[in-house]
Amino acid sequence: MRDRPIDRSIDRSVDIDRLFHALGDRTRRAILDRLVERPMSVSQLAEPLGITLTAVAQHVQILEETRLVRTEKLGRVRTCRIETAGFRALERWIRDHRTAWERKLDRLGVLLGEEGDNR
Repeated sequence: MRDRPIDRSIDRSVDIDRLFHALGDRTRRAILDRLVERPMSVSQLAEPLGITLTAVAQHVQILEETRLVRTEKLGRVRTCRIETAGFRALERWIRDHRTAWERKLDRLGVLLGEEGDNR
């Protein structure tokens, strides 16, 4: 039985390579951790990080491009909140890869079991 090919078109609007790049940065993960609590302004996100507003805005832009964060500007305040599309794409990628590896390991187990029976 052949493995079903992994769906690489997870969500055309989310580039999985950029998604992993975004999550690979400690500061961006810290921003996401804070946004899980509640929506926050860019300045609120910057306070505990000890970096400039410009640096936070750049991190937020990357998170927004990968659909992990959504921003809204009201007046002079840009508010950030968690966006689920990026997380759904990540979940789907993990599920597809986990399923493929589980099938391969199951086949290996069967093969090793058959060899043990022939001895």
